[in-house]
Order: sequence, then C-alpha cells, then structure tokens
Amino acid sequence: MGIKTAKHVLVTGSDGFIGRRLVKSLHNDGFIVEEFDRSIGDISTYDFNYAELDHVIHLASMIFVPASWDDTKSFYQTNVIGTINLLELCRKMNCPLTYISSYVYGTPQYLPVDENHPISPLSPYNHSKLLAEEACRYYSNTFNFPVTVFRPVNVYGPGQNPIFLIPKIIQQTFDPSVESIEVMDLRPKRDFLFIDDFIKAIRLSFDQPNFDIYNIGTGYSVSVEEIIKTILRESGINKPYSAKGEERKNETWDVYAGISKIKNQLSWEPGTTFEEGIRKCIEEYKESL
Repeated sequence: MGIKTAKHVLVTGSDGFIGRRLVKSLHNDGFIVEEFDRSIGDISTYDFNYAELDHVIHLASMIFVPASWDDTKSFYQTNVIGTINLLELCRKMNCPLTYISSYVYGTPQYLPVDENHPISPLSPYNHSKLLAEEACRYYSNTFNFPVTVFRPVNVYGPGQNPIFLIPKIIQQTFDPSVESIEVMDLRPKRDFLFIDDFIKAIRLSFDQPNFDIYNIGTGYSVSVEEIIKTILRESGINKPYSAKGEERKNETWDVYAGISKIKNQLSWEPGTTFEEGIRKCIEEYKESL
C-alpha cells in the first residue's frame, strides 16, 4: 500500500481471522494500533477510553451463523449493543468508523446482488448485523462523523477457523485417516473473497467523507463441489468426496456480489484468483503440520 503515516487506529476483534492479518498489515505500514479482543472484555459494556484516535475498524462480533439460532440473545447483545458502544466512542472523539457487516439480502431476487437489492436477513446473525448497520447510519448522519460499511459475502484465507467450509475441506483432504471428504451439500454456490483483498478494501475506507455501504466480493460464485475439486487439484491429492444430503435452514443456492460501486468509488477490485487463494491456504496448512 505504501502508507507510512502514523495514524492511530483501534481494531476490535483483533484476535480473529481478519483482525490478526489486518493488525499485521497496519503495523507493517507504521500505524499505531490499539487492539481489542475477547480477552480484554465484553465489547457491549467495555469502557473505551483513549486520549487520541484517528480511526476505528470494528470487526468484533459473534459470527457463526448456525450458532445464532441457538444463542440468539448473545448475538444481538454483542453485534448490536457492542457496535453502539463503539459508535459512542466515535461520537465522543469525532472519529471515523469502518464497520464490517455481512450478507443481509436473503435469497437473491437477481444476480449479481448489488447494494440496491431488497434486504431480507436469513438468520439472527444477519439480522443483528443489519441492526448494527442502521445504528451506524443513524450515528453518522446525526452526529456527523464518517462510517463506511462493508457487506462481504464470504472471506477466506490462511488461518481461518476449521469450523468454516474451506479449511474444513483442506483438513479432511490432508488427514490420512479420512478416506472420503464429506460435506453437507455439494450444490450451494458462494462468492469467496481472499482475505488480503478484503484488507486492502478496509484500508481504502480510511479517508471516506460520509456514510456509505459497499458490497464486497469477487463478482462470481463457486460451488461446494468446485471448492473440493480445486483443493484436490492444488494439493495433488486424489480422494473421493460425497454429501450428507443435509440442507441448511433457509439455504441460498447461489449468490455473488455486485461490486461496481466499490470499484468506481474506492478504485478497489479483487486481485487474487480462487485458485491462487486456495494455493495459499494449502501452503499455510502444510506448514502448520
């Protein structure tokens, strides 16, 4: 990026998949980084207090969609009230915020899904992120500080928790005790964005002047079966694979993001092909063995 200014940045969720990579990127470019993670406290009640702060990047949230059906109240408490707590900090310090939301559109009425697509959250997780977005909009417009909201579809990359699809498939691929790779369903198609491309977009949000929302992805989708085939091809391993035939609640069969707005307004576009991203994930996994 070539940015060497000593900006003072707070990153919440700094111990997470995206947070760790983002903090490293910021440190490398000379930023002063304050970190907040779960070990420090509850984001919905924590008393944030800084003498100086130039920007807040809010990643911290409860994220695993299936769990939001079982522990719904905690998702709203963390994702909505936690965001409002950060907005109060930004209001007090007149500090811009970058908020990482989620896919909130529901079953696509058309593809690609752009920012004008009707909103219809399919899970408590997605709904909690939408409510947090609305709080961001209100605070930004009422108290006059910039907020940039990103709506990513699926971010993946080295170091992602193995509860998620791609690292789970990689783990099964390399585990000699696993004779056949097994997934819930081979059919769903998703837009998968490599983590480094996402971090570049976050960095571009620092100087945005107002409230705005951007979809972010690659603009094309990949099926679960295509993911498996790509991982097998890039790993040089040959294994059979199958599906359990289990459909997720409110499953969306195909979705990919319309990214014209972020290309035009932030001059951003993805730079990593899916094959390249999978290759990097495999390399990291092999080094960890």
